[in-house]
Amino acid sequence: MKILVTGANGYLGQGIVRQLLDDGIEVIAADFSTENIDKRAKSISCDLFSVQDPFDYFSKPDVLLHLAWKNGFVHNADSHIVELPLHYRFIKEMVSGGIVRLCVMGTMHEVGFYEGSINENTPTNPKSMYGIAKNALRNAAGLLCEESNVVFQWLRGFYIVGNTKFGNSIFSKITAAEEKGDKLFPFTMGINQWDFIDYDDFCIQVGAAVEQREINGIINICSGRPEKLSERVERFISENNYKIKLDYGKFPDRPYDSKAVWGDDKKIKQILEERLQKTKE
Repeated sequence: MKILVTGANGYLGQGIVRQLLDDGIEVIAADFSTENIDKRAKSISCDLFSVQDPFDYFSKPDVLLHLAWKNGFVHNADSHIVELPLHYRFIKEMVSGGIVRLCVMGTMHEVGFYEGSINENTPTNPKSMYGIAKNALRNAAGLLCEESNVVFQWLRGFYIVGNTKFGNSIFSKITAAEEKGDKLFPFTMGINQWDFIDYDDFCIQVGAAVEQREINGIINICSGRPEKLSERVERFISENNYKIKLDYGKFPDRPYDSKAVWGDDKKIKQILEERLQKTKE
């Protein structure tokens, strides 16, 4: 199997590429910069949306894992809507070229304000430009794959916990603030309950999902349970032996954030269980 991973130099891409390589997958890794990509991959530095005949350009991969996305943590940036047609055009050209499976990184923000467990049948009503654009791409790409007889996997990501300072999540920002020597980190009241998944587990789940083709459609990349934001962040600080303290109440909660939401992990658990069974055989 040969997988093209776009956005491979990003926060998620680096770990996912490494996981795929560890699993014995041939990886073509594409991004504007390739400096942080695992050297075992075939890295290609390019402007994804300017490539002509991308299927041939990227050596005719079997699978496209599309992670590329700008401003994923700036939820109302104009780029989400402006670049949506570019993502669709690139995906369409890859489908027309001959990929047999399309995997795209989604987000729980496609769902919008919701309380409870999210599964593949949960209605979507996104409340941010990020969620609106991702949801539109999901619908368009799914229809395209259906018409073209291409297997489609939409990997709906939840809240990722990692201790690198190079990401844009609250955990990355806390790590960066700790390294700067900050005493306090401005915070909300932290009462929302969300589905948190550790970075390494996230990469394992993505790898397991894209390395198989029996379970498709929307696949939640998640822990399957809610945890209060304040408790998870405090635990993160403790786990990493940080000295920084949370300064509660400095920011309001975002009005479009759900009070309690988590992913239904039925599909990903089945994928992981079947993967484990195959390794035993």
